[in-house]
Amino acid sequence: MLSARSLFQEIVDNDDSFQLFCSIAASGESQGGWENARIAALVPESMRDLAPKITRHGADEDKHGRIFNALLRKRGLPPVPVPPETDYTMLLERSGIGLAHEKLRRDEPLTERDIVVYLSHSRVTEQRAADQMDMLVKHFGDHPEVGKAIRVISHDEDNHLAYCHEELLRLAGAGHGRTIQRVLRQSALVEIAVYRDVSLAVMAHMGRLLHWPAPKAAALAAGIRGMYAYERFAGWHRMVGLHMPERRDALGGAPVTSPEFA
Repeated sequence: MLSARSLFQEIVDNDDSFQLFCSIAASGESQGGWENARIAALVPESMRDLAPKITRHGADEDKHGRIFNALLRKRGLPPVPVPPETDYTMLLERSGIGLAHEKLRRDEPLTERDIVVYLSHSRVTEQRAADQMDMLVKHFGDHPEVGKAIRVISHDEDNHLAYCHEELLRLAGAGHGRTIQRVLRQSALVEIAVYRDVSLAVMAHMGRLLHWPAPKAAALAAGIRGMYAYERFAGWHRMVGLHMPERRDALGGAPVTSPEFA
C-alpha cells in the first residue's frame, strides 16, 4: 500500500534517493537563507525593527541546509546537482513568488510594500513547509538517523509560520490589509501549481533511482494531481488565513544552533 510513510522510508533506505532528497532540501534551504539575509540588509528605515527577525529567519534556513548536508556526510555521500525541474525555490521565484534576486543583489533599500509582499509570500511557503515537517515528525520523529534533524527543522518551521502570522496581522492593522490579502491569494494559487510540478518531477527522479514499476509511478503521479485538484478547489484557503499564533515573538532572540549538525 502506498503511503507517505512507506515512500519516505524507501527514499531514506536507498543511498541514491537519500542523496538526491537531501541535496534538493539543502539547496532550497541555503537559497532561502541567502534571500532572507539580503532582505534583512535592505529593510527600509521605517521597518528596521523587523531586520533582526528576518536575519533570524535566514539563519535558521542556513542551519537547515547544514543539517541536510550533515546527514549526507554521515553516510559518506557528497551532495549532487539539483535537477532544475525539482528546484522549488527557483521555480517559485520565476513564477513571481518572492522578491526578485536581481532586486536583492542591488544595494538599494526595499520599500514597505516589498516587505509586505515578502511576508505574504513567506506565510504561504512556510505553511507548506510546516505541514510537510509535521507529517515527517509524525512518522519519523523517532527515526535513529533522521529523527533529530526532522524535529529541529519542524520546530523552526512552526516558528517561521507563527512569525509570518503575527507580523502580517500587525501590518494589516497598520493599513496594509488589502495588499496582504491580494498577495496571499495570488501566492497560494501559484504555489500549489509549482508544488504539484516539483512533486511530479521529484517522484519521477525517485522512481528511476528506485526502479519503481510503471503502475506504482502512475499511481503516485495521479495522487499528486489529485491533491492539486483539491488544493485548487478549496485547500488553498488554509494558506491565506491569518490568526494570532500561540507562539508570540517566535523569532525574537538569537538563532538556536544545533552543534551536532555543524
